[in-house]
Amino acid sequence: MEHIYVFATLIVVLGLFVWGRVRHDFVALIALFVLIVFGLIPAEDAFAGFGHPAVITVAAVLIIGKALEYSGLIDILGSWVTKVGNSLTLQILTLSVLVAVASAFMNNVGALAILMPVALHIARKSGNPPSYLLMPIAFASLLGGMTTLIGTPPNIIIATFRAEEMGEPFGMFSFSPVGVGLTLVGLIFIVIVGWRLLPKRAAKKSESKSFEIDDYITEVRVAKESKPLGKSIAELEKISKADVQILGLVRQNKRMHAPDEDEVLLENDIIIIEGDTDAIKSFIDDSELVLVGGKKFRMDAVGSKNIAINEAIVMADSPLIGQTTSAMRMRTRYGVNLLAVARRGDQIHRRLDHIVFRVGDVLMLQGRAHLLDDTIKSMGCLPLARRSLRIGYEKKIALSLSLFITSIVLVITGLLPVHVSFMLAAVGMVLTGVLPVKNMYTSIDWPVIILLGAMLPVGEALESSGGAAIIANHILSLSQLIPAWATIGILLTVTMLLSNVINNAATVVLMAPIGIAIAKGMGHSIDPFLMAIAVGASAAFLTPIGHQSNTLVMGPGGYKFADYFRMGLPISILVVAVTVPLIMYFWPL
Repeated sequence: MEHIYVFATLIVVLGLFVWGRVRHDFVALIALFVLIVFGLIPAEDAFAGFGHPAVITVAAVLIIGKALEYSGLIDILGSWVTKVGNSLTLQILTLSVLVAVASAFMNNVGALAILMPVALHIARKSGNPPSYLLMPIAFASLLGGMTTLIGTPPNIIIATFRAEEMGEPFGMFSFSPVGVGLTLVGLIFIVIVGWRLLPKRAAKKSESKSFEIDDYITEVRVAKESKPLGKSIAELEKISKADVQILGLVRQNKRMHAPDEDEVLLENDIIIIEGDTDAIKSFIDDSELVLVGGKKFRMDAVGSKNIAINEAIVMADSPLIGQTTSAMRMRTRYGVNLLAVARRGDQIHRRLDHIVFRVGDVLMLQGRAHLLDDTIKSMGCLPLARRSLRIGYEKKIALSLSLFITSIVLVITGLLPVHVSFMLAAVGMVLTGVLPVKNMYTSIDWPVIILLGAMLPVGEALESSGGAAIIANHILSLSQLIPAWATIGILLTVTMLLSNVINNAATVVLMAPIGIAIAKGMGHSIDPFLMAIAVGASAAFLTPIGHQSNTLVMGPGGYKFADYFRMGLPISILVVAVTVPLIMYFWPL
């Protein structure tokens, strides 16, 4: 009788997942509470799932991924990608390979979110439609996540199910033989055929506004440690290949509007430059010049260590209109630094602190993170979507990679379990300043954590009530008529279809007990069945709602629901055709 309550609850839950009007994490909590009321989950174990190793590992991986972004590693890769040229095929190949590799070692959604602005920048400069680039890299992130233990939550969850059954989880690279082979085949399909199946569409205006801001005007100062000190402006242009324009030079409060290329730069010279945020950031990083506006905040001030940068647009009722930074004492009055100004359709000729603000000006502001949004609103400005503006931050690539690689070695050698090792690395990155403390918590996708923590007890209830065994017996009756590899193919296909309509973590939690029961019923190892479920849960190529990566590119790519099916159906068929032989070869029954 207990399994009937579980089945009824799961049917309602699946209906709510597909309906999509109730958030996935709340649906999972509803399922948890219903089964507690029916007595199928002990009240004392209601929230035991939140302490599950899989939940801890997922949170740690999200923190590490954000720390790698803050370290400057992704900036270097992004700047390298922008140099690939205007060949669409080469752009798709480069972006897809980079996203796939990054997704193997950090959260695949995070890897895509970091490189999506790079793809849009490339599309805009080369004149290629974003729709040809974004879905390919979204699918590449799904494929890349299949290759390692930490690439995607389904792999982490599957590893814990194996540990509970066999006493040992899947290792860091246990997924690689199948995952790497599948990723290679998938990338070849995407680069040669896949993108050709997509429509030629531009991004929705509302989704692309944050990537269409005109170039900023800003000022940088030549410091003692700056590379251009003692060199000419012509030599400065060789130090950095960033696409910025030098508008003027200020020396001892006197401005040269068109400085000669042979002009030698002296200490405390101020260079006025124009460029987009990426170009300005690259220029400052390459030359080690100092932002004039980025003055340090008092170290004894509350929140002085958590400094953020955000963009804001001057609204019609703003008190800034008609004022200048120096006249209104912006730093004293509002506690923010003005780093740069952008103005559409009009060249700015004045020094940064003497620019008269107008309606529609876009300001790049620096301030204390916990106050910045409120400060921007008090200035009569509208905060724009954050674009990870990290100009002038110290790069800590070597440190972050050392911590990350050490955590991987600890897992591979068996010295520490994965959830302990990776959380240790995450905390280490915060303590060493790679990632600000506040970003440690904001980098965690809490709805996914809630969903996973709530669904794990539900999955256990499916098994303990006998529900998983009943489903497995029905599949076993079919397996008597077909070979084992076909049964694995059916399990893979069912998991894949389910993951296209509900969260992949929830899919794994529901399907893993069924896969284990089928394997035991057939007298085979559980490994190939768990591998099939892991791949199927990550292969959500048919809908925009099946995976966050698919949802992320929908607006910027201008996609419709049916567009995912056009490219997703062939690659889903390819996944089944390639995965089953790989599993049978590397994970024999």
